[in-house]
Amino acid sequence: MTTLTLGRTGLVINKDAFGALPLQRASRAEAALILDRALDAGINFIDTARAYTDSEEKIAEALAHRRSEYFIATKTMAKDSAAFWKDLNTSLRTLKTDCIDIYQIHNPSVIPRPEDGSGLYEALQMAQHQGKIRFIGVSNHRLDLAKEAAESGLYDTLQFPFSYLSDEKDTEAVRCCARNNVGFIAMKALSGGLLTDIFAARAYMSDFDNVAPIWGIQRAEELDLLIEAMRRPAELTDLQRARIEADRAELRGDFCRGCGYCAPCPADIQIFICARMSLMTGRMPLERVLSDEFRSLMEKTRDCIECGVCASKCPYGLNPPELLKRNYEAYKVFLSACDA
Repeated sequence: MTTLTLGRTGLVINKDAFGALPLQRASRAEAALILDRALDAGINFIDTARAYTDSEEKIAEALAHRRSEYFIATKTMAKDSAAFWKDLNTSLRTLKTDCIDIYQIHNPSVIPRPEDGSGLYEALQMAQHQGKIRFIGVSNHRLDLAKEAAESGLYDTLQFPFSYLSDEKDTEAVRCCARNNVGFIAMKALSGGLLTDIFAARAYMSDFDNVAPIWGIQRAEELDLLIEAMRRPAELTDLQRARIEADRAELRGDFCRGCGYCAPCPADIQIFICARMSLMTGRMPLERVLSDEFRSLMEKTRDCIECGVCASKCPYGLNPPELLKRNYEAYKVFLSACDA
């Protein structure tokens, strides 16, 4: 088992962490089985959020009796102190714990600071003083805000998208955290499901000794693959390097990362799925891509009213309506070829 010390928190965690967002889509029985097995395998850091519907509840149901064996991180999207305390107390109750190891501000549009008028940072400090949280973190998708947080001296951890598709600018965020002794938690280590080789993805991460990737796990077989990867040598093979270069050539650029921050859509379009369907067709089981569910989702994209709401919320500066059009046309061509 490979461990790392998460920046100045001093927490020694398994380098492979558990991303609990997908647990929303697992049954309670499946979630309990997966979480127990993950902990048994040595995966002792779990990341969730108040916004992940029943994820916190499922974690508590499965692991509250093993609380001393793992570290828990959760998040709040609060924009003021009143909402902060409501979220924090709800998370403490739902997670069945007296203290949250890392409490993160969830994708803020500005980095909270003392005396900025929001009262958020003061609330974080008070919660820390009261022993309700141990360390203060921030999660963000915007590089400028991520670097600001890392350099501010106010945050113990940063959670930011990082995978082998990341460019040099994103990699600088990793180095920035290392220079400032800020723990770096890598979300989207598989780029929202577009990367399908967890062995290559994990081996790539091994080159960054201050990075803790959180692997989103929904199914037992996904956990099995991660555990198998953990048992293998971490060094990249020539075949894996070739796979990485091929994926970079295909996927780098203006593609949807599937973060979901464009939701909800006024026209009820599942943008985070439909705006990258052309990439998913070659990376998902064919029966899934051709399902009535996906056909219906793609037909729904024709209801786009181009209101601009999604574009205003996209942390990557994309034009989702244009991506929807391109992916709809590509999906029609794909269906025609498959149905022929």
